[in-house]
Amino acid sequence: MARVRQAAVAGSWYPALPRQLEATVDDYLAAAKTEAMPRLRAVVSPHAGLMYSGPVAAHSYQAARATRYDTIVLVGPSHFVPFDGVSIWPRGAWQTPLGEVAVDEALAAAIAVAAPGVVIDRADAHGREHSLELQLPFVVHLWPTARIVPLVMGRQTRQTAFALGSAIAASVGADQVLLVASSDLSHYEDARTAASMDTVVMRHVEAVDPEGLMRTLEHEPRHACGGGPIVSVLHAARLLGAEQGRLLQYADSGDITGDKSSVVGYMAAAVW
Repeated sequence: MARVRQAAVAGSWYPALPRQLEATVDDYLAAAKTEAMPRLRAVVSPHAGLMYSGPVAAHSYQAARATRYDTIVLVGPSHFVPFDGVSIWPRGAWQTPLGEVAVDEALAAAIAVAAPGVVIDRADAHGREHSLELQLPFVVHLWPTARIVPLVMGRQTRQTAFALGSAIAASVGADQVLLVASSDLSHYEDARTAASMDTVVMRHVEAVDPEGLMRTLEHEPRHACGGGPIVSVLHAARLLGAEQGRLLQYADSGDITGDKSSVVGYMAAAVW
C-alpha cells in the first residue's frame, strides 16, 4: 500500500484549486444555519459531487465545528470494488487540495485488532472511491491538525456493520474523536417517493437506532447507499453513550438540477 493516497476526484467532484475549494466550503458553512449543539459524537454526511451534497454536508460539519477533534473516523461504502469486510487505510496520509491529512495509525491499528477478519488492509477499495474523499474538504478546513481513520465498507452485512461499530467503540474510548458516516440516501426515485423512503432512514438516525435501521436495510437496501456505515457509526456512538440524534438538513439532487423526476436524497444529521 502506498504511503499517500492521492485525491481521486479533485477537479471533477469538487474544486482542485485550494482557494476555490476553501471559498466554496466557507460559503456552504456560512449558509448552514444550525443552533448551538452539545459536543457531538457522530455525524451523518452525504458524498455526492460537492455542488450537490456540499450544502447539506455543511450542516453536519457546522454543528460539529465548535469542538476540537484530534481524529475523525470516516466510514463510507465501496461503490466500485465488491468485497467482504471493511478496508482500512492503516498508515501514511491522504492528499487533498488543502494539503495532506495524516492517518491516525495507532487508532487504525486498534480498530483492526478489535475486529479481526472484518477490518482488512485492501488498498484497491480506496483507489477510485469518493465516499470518504468528499468529507475531506470540510475536515481539513475545520480541523487542519486532525488525523483520520479511513474505512471503506464492502458488502454491507449485519455482521460486518455491527462488528465494525463494536470495534470502533472499543478502540476510541473517551478520546476527542468524531465519527462520520458517509452516505447518500435513496437513488433515482421521484422526489416524493425519495422523501418517503428517506424519512424512514432519518427516523432511525434520530432515534440512534442501528438495529431498526439494519432491519430496514435488510428488507430494502435501496434506502441508502451507505446504510451499513450509518449502522456502524450509530452502533459505535450508542456504545459510547450517545442517546440523541437530530436531523439537521434534508435535500435532494433536484434542488440543484431542477429535475424532481429522478433524484438522490441527502441527509445531514448529528448524534450525541
